[in-house]
Amino acid sequence: MSNLNKKFEKRSARPGTIGGAMGELLQIFGIRASDADLAARWDKIMGPEIAGVAKLAAIKKMRDGRFNITLRPANPAFTLQLSYMENEIKNKINKYFGRDAVAKISFRR
Repeated sequence: MSNLNKKFEKRSARPGTIGGAMGELLQIFGIRASDADLAARWDKIMGPEIAGVAKLAAIKKMRDGRFNITLRPANPAFTLQLSYMENEIKNKINKYFGRDAVAKISFRR
């Protein structure tokens, strides 16, 4: 058999990471995988209010296993608003991981 007559479809999205793919599987079992899992589900975890004004820019895992999170506001004017919401953002991430996972949140333009 040959593939000459078959129509190939263009891929609609970039390939995912292994962490993202494994995150889907582990989520079924109720296990949170890693920082890649957090990045892949940012919009769902934060909700439209926060995800609409801030995107995840960087995640750095510290030696103690906690994360330093860097957010990039959609507009520099949102930086102050997000700084007031810092505890809410930490709580949502900690709730998602089921532990005290966030050491620090910073903002980048």
